[in-house]
Amino acid sequence: MEPDDPEVSIRRQCRLLGLNRSTRYYVPAKVSAEETALMKAIDRIFTKWPFYGSRRISFELRKLGHKVNRKRVQRLMRTLGLQALVPGPHTSKPHPEHKVYPYLLRRLDIDRPNQVWAADITYIPLESGWGYLMAIIDWHSRAVLAWRLSNTMTVDFCVDTLNEALGRYGRPEIFNSDQGAQFTSPEFTGVLQCAGVAISMDGKGRATDNVFVERLWRSLKYEDVYIRDYATLAQAQEGIANWIRFYNETRPHQALGNRTPMDVYRDIEEAAA
Repeated sequence: MEPDDPEVSIRRQCRLLGLNRSTRYYVPAKVSAEETALMKAIDRIFTKWPFYGSRRISFELRKLGHKVNRKRVQRLMRTLGLQALVPGPHTSKPHPEHKVYPYLLRRLDIDRPNQVWAADITYIPLESGWGYLMAIIDWHSRAVLAWRLSNTMTVDFCVDTLNEALGRYGRPEIFNSDQGAQFTSPEFTGVLQCAGVAISMDGKGRATDNVFVERLWRSLKYEDVYIRDYATLAQAQEGIANWIRFYNETRPHQALGNRTPMDVYRDIEEAAA
């Protein structure tokens, strides 16, 4: 918004953006140091044991000396978008007005680059708050094709990430994600439809379908984020960019025959040549 615009008033700008005028003056409350420390501890425990729910995480927090009850842990896990990776009810909550697409990967043999892309969002702890990281990977090669870091979990930074991946690497046959509101939004699915990409979404009880992205988050956090303990979003942006370059181009993967993800992904270019 532009408060000093001489031609368009604040009232009209809010109307054009579809916002309540009161949101123009809203200032989010700062997260306390105690709350930030607790959220970091929850993130570390969940990354180590992604099958832990709020009950076990509460137990681990109390072992570490945090005086916390399960209700508070549940609230903070919802804030962080964390859900134990086990089948169960309500594992993914799409927007009630958004269309949910069927799961297309059942019994599918994924054996080539650009056959399936997958996307997910994770929490990045900062000194005074947190950021949200979205990444798109090629399922066959595990290569990170595009990523974005944001201080809000809105659909626009997800759409920007998708457009970057499509612009740089062409289009996949299938795009798989969970049923989160960002991925079911018309803005996001519309880009995929215009590109002629088949849309696949994990169903309830299929919380481990994006396992390759979950492994990416685990490696990123243990090898970079937790070690460097970023203070600001700008620092995290620079550090994560360096780590993803290392992951894509240098770090060998045993599951890929000790090749790097980009070596495997570039096989599609060699095949086309």
